[in-house]
Amino acid sequence: MKTFRDLLIAEFSPYGTLSVDQLAQLERHYELLLRWNKSLNLTRIQDVEEAVRFHYCESLFLGRALPKGEQRVVDVGSGAGFPGFPVAVLRPEFRVDLIESHQRKAVFLREVTEAVHNVRVLAKRAEHCKAEYNWMIARGVCATDVLDSQLAPNFAFLMSVDDAAKTSDIQRVEPCPWGAKRVIAFHVEHGESNRHHESKGRGR
Repeated sequence: MKTFRDLLIAEFSPYGTLSVDQLAQLERHYELLLRWNKSLNLTRIQDVEEAVRFHYCESLFLGRALPKGEQRVVDVGSGAGFPGFPVAVLRPEFRVDLIESHQRKAVFLREVTEAVHNVRVLAKRAEHCKAEYNWMIARGVCATDVLDSQLAPNFAFLMSVDDAAKTSDIQRVEPCPWGAKRVIAFHVEHGESNRHHESKGRGR
């Protein structure tokens, strides 16, 4: 049986290369996720292959689509840390805040991010956050609620094709390789000119 690390390398290799340190950080996240999930509902996905594809690879795929250079990024309703944690691991030049109002989930996020120095956990509701960011990212939350927070001029959301069709302000969508109806939905007001977009070929 292939390990989490082997599966992650195989699935993501057409889109980018992960360093040994990045693989170790993501593997530790997965191991803590399994441990915490026994007492806290962090994920319904139990199969390691599905977890690699739909939690980690989707999040990494979003991360490689964001612009080059230093960016302030906020993950709204981070839950188990998706997509924000893998994005922070992939893009160490970013500063990533994970907003999670559920207190026990925020405790999990603090434990899992303690060795990843470009991540901060905010245990509050998005509407109570006064910071400003370049990019807002999210997955598995109501897009309208997230957009109402107005934390950033640009957003990239992981969502279904159907949800994207119902969401205003989306300028374009990019299909995800995992899942026939999964996309990244974008709205860009600033920074489109240096967008890090490598749909074909390998990324970072």
